[in-house]
Amino acid sequence: MTEERIHKSLWTTTAPGRRFPALAGDLTVDVAVVGAGIAGLTTAWLLQRAGKKVVVLEMNRLLTGQTGQTTAHLTELLDTPYYTLRSDFGEKGARLAAASSRASIEQIAALVEELGVDCGFQRVPMFRYAETDSQLRDIEKEVAAARELGLQASFSRDVPLPYPVKGALRLENQALFHPRSYLLAMAERLEKEGCLIYEDTRVVDVQDGAPCRVVTEHGTVLATDVVEATTTPLNRVFMHTKLYPYRTYSVAGPLNAPLEPGLYYDSQDPYHYIRTQRIDGADYLIVGGEDHKVGTEEDTERHFAALEAYTRRLFPVTRITHRWSGQVIEPADGLAYIGRNSASRHTYVATGFSGTGMTWGTLSAMILSDLILGRENPYAALHDATRVKVRAGARDFIQENAEVAFHFVADRLSRPAGHALSEVAPGEGKILEVEGRKVAVYREEGGACHAVSPVCTHLGCHVHWNRAERSWDCPCHGARYSPTGKVLNGPAVKDLASKKLPAEASNASPNTTHGDDR
Repeated sequence: MTEERIHKSLWTTTAPGRRFPALAGDLTVDVAVVGAGIAGLTTAWLLQRAGKKVVVLEMNRLLTGQTGQTTAHLTELLDTPYYTLRSDFGEKGARLAAASSRASIEQIAALVEELGVDCGFQRVPMFRYAETDSQLRDIEKEVAAARELGLQASFSRDVPLPYPVKGALRLENQALFHPRSYLLAMAERLEKEGCLIYEDTRVVDVQDGAPCRVVTEHGTVLATDVVEATTTPLNRVFMHTKLYPYRTYSVAGPLNAPLEPGLYYDSQDPYHYIRTQRIDGADYLIVGGEDHKVGTEEDTERHFAALEAYTRRLFPVTRITHRWSGQVIEPADGLAYIGRNSASRHTYVATGFSGTGMTWGTLSAMILSDLILGRENPYAALHDATRVKVRAGARDFIQENAEVAFHFVADRLSRPAGHALSEVAPGEGKILEVEGRKVAVYREEGGACHAVSPVCTHLGCHVHWNRAERSWDCPCHGARYSPTGKVLNGPAVKDLASKKLPAEASNASPNTTHGDDR
C-alpha cells in the first residue's frame, strides 16, 4: 500500500484557522504591518497594547507563509557560530546576540501565558552534536565561546539519540511549541481588541512619507509608520544584496518509540535539524534540512526523498505523514536586519532571519515596537537594518552577488529545455523557445497549457522550474511564482506576464498580462 503523505506542514493541518476578510477600500491607521507571520502579528500585538491603531495586511492566508513552513525551534544557538560572531561583532556584540535570543524566547513564554493558549510550549535542552573528529573540534570551540558569552552551555557525550555520536554542545532552557496554535490565538485576540486584520490583500507599493502610503490591490492605507514584516522587503535593491534566499525541506511522522523531547542538530553541511512535538496526544518527530539556493535545482523531489531516507534510517519512524518546504533568508553578516529602512523615516523592515525565524521574528517585534514608540531597545543598534559590515561575511557577499550577476546573464544565453509544447509533460513546467522567444510553459494534468514570461518581475532574472513544489523560482533574490505566474514569495509584487501560445495550444487557460518581457 502506498504511504499517504500530506504535502503540507504539520502545523497547517493540525491547527486550521478561520478566514479573515480582504481589505475593501481605503483606511487610515497609526501603523500598517505588512505580513501576518510571527514578526507581523507580534509587532501588532505589542503596538496595540501600547495604544496604537494597527492594521495587518497579508498577501495570502494568515500563517501560511514562512511561519507556517517553519520547524519552529526556539533556541539561542544561531546558524552563525558564536566564535565567528565574536570575531565579527566583538565581545559586546556577540553577548548582545545571545541575550537577544534569550529575551525573545522569554517573550514568547510570557505571551503564551498571557494568551492562555495550549500550544505545547515546553522547555527542553538543545544538542548540537558531532559525528566526526573534525566536527568535534568545532563543537568544542563553540562550547567554549558560548560559555564565555554567558549561555548555559556545556560539553556532553551523553546525547539521548538512538545512535552514537562523538559529543555535543548542550544548551539548557531552550523551548519548542506549536507556532500556528500560538499565533492563531494571538490573531483572534488582536481582532477582538480592535486590530484590523486582512487576508488576500497583496501590497504592491510602500511609499515612505508623512503619512506613509501602503498601496494594495484593494485600496490604500495611510499610516504614520509602516512595518514590512515579510520574508524579504518589497523592492529594496540594496537590501537584497545582503540577503541570500535558500529553500529548506521538512518531513514529519509519528514516533514509534520514545525519544527525549528536545532540539537536535547534526554538524553536516548542510546540517539537519531535528525536534519532537506532542500534538493531540501523539508524539511527532520533525526533521529538516537539505538546504539549497532558491532556483538552482529543478529536481527538488530528491531533497524530500533524502530527508525521508535519513529519518527512517536513524529514528523510530515508519510513517512519514507530512512534508513541506520553506524559504530561509540568510543575512550577509550572520545577524538579522531589523530597524528603519535605508533612506526612510517611517518605514521599518525585519528580514534575514536565517534558520531562527521564530526567535528573530519575535525579536523584530520587540525592537520595532520600541523604535516606533520612541523607546530605547538594547538590541536595536546591533541589528540595525542599514548596517554594512565590511569584514563580516565579505567573501559570501562577493560570491552571492557574483552568482546573481551570473544568472542574470547566463540564463538569457542558455539553451531552452525544448521548442515544442508536446515536450512538456502533464504536471510539469519547462522553459521553451516558442516562435523565437523564451516562454515558461506549464501543462496542467488535464492537458491545458499556460505560458508566462520567464523574466522575474523583481529585477529581471530568469525563473527556473521547481518540480516538487510546482513553482517558478528566481535564483537571484528568491521570488517564487505559481505554475501560472502568480506571486508566491516576494520580493516580487507583480505576477509573471502571460504570453500567447501558438495555435496548437488552443486549450490553454488565459491569464492577465502584468508586464512586458525584457
